[in-house]
Amino acid sequence: MKKGKVWLVGAGPGDIGLFTLKGMEVLKAADVVVYDSLVGQGVLAKIPQEARLINVGKRADKHTMPQEGINQLLLEEALKGNRVVRLKGGDPFLFGRGGEELELLTENEIPYEIVPGVTSSIAVPAYNGIPVTHRDFCSSVHIITGHRRAGKKYDIDFKALTDTKGTLVFLMGIAALADICQGLLDAGMDSDMPAAVLQKGTTADQKRVVATVSTLKEEVERQGIETPAIIVVGKVCKLAAEFGWYEKLSLAGCKVLVTRPKGRSSRTADELRRRGAEVLELPSIRTVALDEQTELWQAFDRMDTYQWIVFTSPTGAEIFFEELKNAHKDIRSLAGIHIAAIGQGTAKVLEERGILVDLIPEIYDGDSLGEALAAKLTGGEKILLPRARKGNENLVKILRTHGARVDDIATYDTVYEKSRLINIGEEIRTGSIDCVVFTSASTVKGFVESTALADYSGVVAACIGKQTKAAADAYGMQTFVAEKATIEALIELVVKIKNK
Repeated sequence: MKKGKVWLVGAGPGDIGLFTLKGMEVLKAADVVVYDSLVGQGVLAKIPQEARLINVGKRADKHTMPQEGINQLLLEEALKGNRVVRLKGGDPFLFGRGGEELELLTENEIPYEIVPGVTSSIAVPAYNGIPVTHRDFCSSVHIITGHRRAGKKYDIDFKALTDTKGTLVFLMGIAALADICQGLLDAGMDSDMPAAVLQKGTTADQKRVVATVSTLKEEVERQGIETPAIIVVGKVCKLAAEFGWYEKLSLAGCKVLVTRPKGRSSRTADELRRRGAEVLELPSIRTVALDEQTELWQAFDRMDTYQWIVFTSPTGAEIFFEELKNAHKDIRSLAGIHIAAIGQGTAKVLEERGILVDLIPEIYDGDSLGEALAAKLTGGEKILLPRARKGNENLVKILRTHGARVDDIATYDTVYEKSRLINIGEEIRTGSIDCVVFTSASTVKGFVESTALADYSGVVAACIGKQTKAAADAYGMQTFVAEKATIEALIELVVKIKNK
């Protein structure tokens, strides 16, 4: 039997932007993904639908599966011939027990690779404006596990750490914060030494508490902190107020859910992240080309009878040209035909195929497209409309009212999707999501199908157009609509919502 292979992949501290290119490449090709609780939601959302998922849920003392069981699991899956990705928060070799997981694989001659990850010990202080080294304050940095086994004393030489005069970073030490601070003080550390606790760094829930070694525990109790969090001790901590940059971004601390068709890259998500938002990019719908495209092929054979072709989505345009190629035809068969597109995204797909659009409505929705095109008709024009099976019925009605003969041909279906890993309904109920971005009425319906909530009044919806807003209004959401149906206007809307 052919042996599989195991990749130990560091998922980074949380922000999907800190997940490595190699990690993403390996993840996309996985047959099986064995993942921890500390893996960020943005990374989890990138796991391919085809991959089998195994949650080993390690966090502090709460383990879904003991380490020995994880080691055995990796071996068994590899022996089945699978490409196994062991997805671990942070870096697999920095207190991630990656070395232990390799021992059994090595004994059984299972091939493996290590994909290092960005460690929270460096990234989280950086996101809080704390450089772990600075030549004016220290010449070393030391990373220590703050975790200790129940009933046992710390096996840490606090005196040696204090004598280094370097920056100290404690991971997994919040439960023992008082003991760590007292250990440093007992070892002779200055009671006024700056110290910080950094909560959920690189995510929308990032928070920092800065005090001194002698007052940190008291300050954390006063301000409150949630795990996971790290402890940083050293003079560099006092630079946080001056060097803090993340909180200055316009969407810092804002968690946004972007709904989109599966498989379509989201410029919206990219722009939101640039503004500092933590973005969950989850498909609420999936487009599936119809197996039977006879009607469209018949339309290809009478292409010279059409005056207009109308595209109402990027997907519709992509499928049209794919089928045109399958029918052994090319864009020369479109000579003399005018082209209309519902918006810039659809127009871009057409331009990439050498087609410049003749008409785009000012407002990017079906009704506006119908009205804009109707204004150019003289009566009797023949129009080809290749689109989703369940499209805007009003668009066809408007065109036919103005005398057009419309061939409304279904080329794909819209199927609702649901995340296997992230319970969006629970995220909404707990208030974890600050805003949901909708770019079409179908994404609203897909979101509702996947969440199945009894009440949507707590959902703050940023909508790209009036039809999308109407769909969200129908479910009682708190709706806001962009001034223009563009990505730029949608981003500005989210900023306004955050600051309202």
